[in-house]
Amino acid sequence: MLEIKIPSLDGASFEAFAVLPKGEHGPGLIVIHELFSSLETIQKINESFAAQGYVVIAPNLFHKQGFDMKNAPAHEEPDWEQTTRLYKNFDVEAGVRDLLATLGYVRNRPECGGKVGAVGYCLGSRMAFLMASRSDVDCAVCYYGVGVDSFLDEVYDIRMPLLLHLGENDKLLPASTQQRVLKSVSKNKAITTHLYSGAEHGFVRESGQTFHPESATLANERTALFLRECLLM
Repeated sequence: MLEIKIPSLDGASFEAFAVLPKGEHGPGLIVIHELFSSLETIQKINESFAAQGYVVIAPNLFHKQGFDMKNAPAHEEPDWEQTTRLYKNFDVEAGVRDLLATLGYVRNRPECGGKVGAVGYCLGSRMAFLMASRSDVDCAVCYYGVGVDSFLDEVYDIRMPLLLHLGENDKLLPASTQQRVLKSVSKNKAITTHLYSGAEHGFVRESGQTFHPESATLANERTALFLRECLLM
């Protein structure tokens, strides 16, 4: 996995991690990390998508807080003290700007064929949703949808395909909030939503206690098909 520096919109730069596909050319894919981020996890996700044919880049959206992903321990369960601090101090608008910078960077890479998608997990799912509503990314995928409910007024701004995976028993997206999200996104035909019975938050994270193999396999298969149709065909 390559460590790169992406020029930010404010004239500085931030770290990101890239994996190239076989042949070193293909559509771009921005992987937006979750709160519980370690380089080991990012590498595994990046390599999985690169094996599917994508030029994969995962920016460190916590760089403004001094978070060094290279030195983050790969815990099976999250460091809640660190996680709480990162979440409380995270600037969503600054995160969007960094993702817009990443999108421009990926599209200008010689290895990138032009189209670029985004896939986000946990906190990253909110950011992938905002990329779908605020940028010209070619498609986006959201795992868990936490925080999306705060931006439902942007549902009609989404024109490109968006895939949303929700866990039925996600405690971070209570039933009432979940129903509000489902009702809102159902009004936009560009958005496809899947609800996974018995699945909790983090159901695709293999190292976590809430890993739900059946739901994870199905969600990842749907994501692979969705990205292939949007970016490779």
